[in-house]
Amino acid sequence: MPSLNQFRAVRNALVSWRRRRLVQTQGAVLHPSVSISMSSTFIGGKPGSIAVGEATLVAFKTLLIARHPDGTIDPISIGRHCFIGGGSVVMPGVTIGDECIVAAGAVVVDDIPPRCIVAGNPAKVLRENIEVSAYGRFRNVEQYRLRHGSAA
Repeated sequence: MPSLNQFRAVRNALVSWRRRRLVQTQGAVLHPSVSISMSSTFIGGKPGSIAVGEATLVAFKTLLIARHPDGTIDPISIGRHCFIGGGSVVMPGVTIGDECIVAAGAVVVDDIPPRCIVAGNPAKVLRENIEVSAYGRFRNVEQYRLRHGSAA
């Protein structure tokens, strides 16, 4: 049976092309380690209108919108080591702190402090002072995996 790894080069080329397009057309500022789903949507408009920090994952069908209906732009800032869940929406002018997890389907309309989990519509803080590492993975999961040698 053929491996899906044969498509890795094509996927990498598509992801690289998409990153360049987000920077050129939507004014996104993306750290090189950011992971962005091919189905996520960025609506910026000017350089720096959407900034995403290092080791952050933006999941599938996520909408980051920095432009108001009247055309004005309020920049969005997403910190480092965050996870933005599938189907979530980040509205104009929102700042998401470092080490945050935005649950799938959440609608973020207000700023989120660092090290929090948020969910809901509108998104509310469910838990504070969480400890995550790259891409919003819980640190204790990685420690468990290292100790027990299992995939988490």
